[in-house]
Amino acid sequence: MKQLRALCGFTLLSLAVLATARPKAGPEQKCKSGPVDLVFLIDSSRSVRPHEFETMRKFMIDILNTLDIGLNATRVGVVQYSSQVRTEFSLNTHAKLDTMVKGINKIIPLAQGTMTGLAIKYVMNEAFTHEAGDRPKVPNVAVIVTDGRPQDRVAEVAAEAREKGIEIYAVGVARADMASLRAMASPPFEDHVFLVESFDLIHQFGLQFQDKLCGVDLCLESEHGCEHICESSPGSYHCLCLPGYTLNIDGKTCAAIDLCAEGKNDCEQICISSPGSFTCDCNKGFKLNNDKKTCSTIDLCAEGKHDCEQICISAPGVFTCDCNKGFKLNKDKKTCTNMDLCNTVEHGCEHRCVSTPGSYYCICPEGQLLQEDGKSCGTCKSANIDLVLLIDGSKSVRPQNFELVKKFVNQVVDSLDVSAHGTRVGLIQYSSRVRTEFPLNMYHTADEIKAAVMKVDYMEKGTMTGLALKHMVENSFSEAEGARPSSRNIPRIGLVFTDGRSQDDITEYAKKAKEAGITMYAVGVGKAVEDELREISSEPVEKHFYYTTDFTAISTIAENLKLNVCPEESQGEIEVKDPCACESLVEFQQATMNSLEQLALKLSGMTARLEQLENQLLSRK
Repeated sequence: MKQLRALCGFTLLSLAVLATARPKAGPEQKCKSGPVDLVFLIDSSRSVRPHEFETMRKFMIDILNTLDIGLNATRVGVVQYSSQVRTEFSLNTHAKLDTMVKGINKIIPLAQGTMTGLAIKYVMNEAFTHEAGDRPKVPNVAVIVTDGRPQDRVAEVAAEAREKGIEIYAVGVARADMASLRAMASPPFEDHVFLVESFDLIHQFGLQFQDKLCGVDLCLESEHGCEHICESSPGSYHCLCLPGYTLNIDGKTCAAIDLCAEGKNDCEQICISSPGSFTCDCNKGFKLNNDKKTCSTIDLCAEGKHDCEQICISAPGVFTCDCNKGFKLNKDKKTCTNMDLCNTVEHGCEHRCVSTPGSYYCICPEGQLLQEDGKSCGTCKSANIDLVLLIDGSKSVRPQNFELVKKFVNQVVDSLDVSAHGTRVGLIQYSSRVRTEFPLNMYHTADEIKAAVMKVDYMEKGTMTGLALKHMVENSFSEAEGARPSSRNIPRIGLVFTDGRSQDDITEYAKKAKEAGITMYAVGVGKAVEDELREISSEPVEKHFYYTTDFTAISTIAENLKLNVCPEESQGEIEVKDPCACESLVEFQQATMNSLEQLALKLSGMTARLEQLENQLLSRK
């Protein structure tokens, strides 16, 4: 510190020599450099003795005498501080030098601590405001005079003041701390930091300050060292940077503002930096959207920019080719060749396999039909169904009649082609409750089913037909109980056998069964209600509804019933019937019987005619 003060003393000693050669400033030597808003911030802490404060008072008045004071010229304000801050007069309080001098002479020191940081903040927020007389586009200059170390932080608030455009001169006297002075002052420090040994020498700063405030344009007539822009202010200058650059710590050189590196951009993928600006770009395989920020995948397949013969698989900016099922990709990775699946897979065709692009099918020799498995051949094509029978086990049926019902069920089973891949049969018995005797997937032969039917025990009690329909719709035709998936189009048939009126509502689930695609048959005996049977039956009702008054006649119903449970096969609008299907066989039998009857009539007529001819011959003899 002693070395630093010695250096400063040498500098100020040179100024003192200049001061002795300079004539005393007078009214005729007013500064005409232009308007300035100047605020003195003076330390009036208890360490400043009364005679030292008087020296500081005279120092301010001497500087004012060199300035062109006026509301349109230089405006001056004075703020004193210690542990608190007080404005003595603002920039717009006095328009004349003499009233300003009177205001300085009336200042009474606060004589407390040294809160320099608080004082700088006060000057920034209160003294340099429009209300206090600060003018836009007029240089703001603050001269801080202090004799001690600040009792609060000054660096941050001083930096904020400088950023707001306030040029700060820091004048230290006696016990002042050089580091604090440099933290407060504007750069360059050699022009804005002053340290003198005593208040008696403070007038030396006034002489140099006058030179700076009223002197030449330092940007034009000095080696300012600004890399980009030098901006003059009264008695000083400061450096600025071009747009897109920021001033370095040295206060002279500039560095480009890299918004990409600082993350101050909204590019989705690639940020390309330029000083103070940026542009966006995209990775390979992507293109920049219209917002110039986000990126979209370049889909060459969707844009048709490929030469794949069949399938184009896109990746960002590239594509690969593939082939449909049954084709293989050629060595050019673009075209496809049909694979003969009949020669490359285990097709399982019994007679002959025919290849198609990506698939194959089986055919049978003339006179035979392709079976349900799509591979084997036979003379008759089976009619496969999923059939669930609902039999009434109420007490009105009676045990001996229940045995007839079981025989009825077995008659129906005998008419079907039962197997795991053919027709499946399930059985439900109901009375006041519902019981699944066996589901669709339990038995796979007619003999197994018939044996299971004969073992069914008679339930007795009430007649809850609606509850039985509900159970069938919600459970019996589920895949869990053996029904084939609906996608296979296997007919689903429900057959209800009852001997009386239902004790619950049947309407809801009779409707839901048909809506679920179940073809419903209703067989009634004795006291069964015709309206209920018709409501249960599918359309046309006449083909799905049967009734007899006596249990002994139900075997006849079983014979007729098998004519309808075998579905007809049709192709287009022309019905093509399988000659082996049960209904076609019956029709063939009926047609044959009709033909035989007609033939018999003709033969009878021919016999009668022969008899007549024979009688005529005998009469002639």
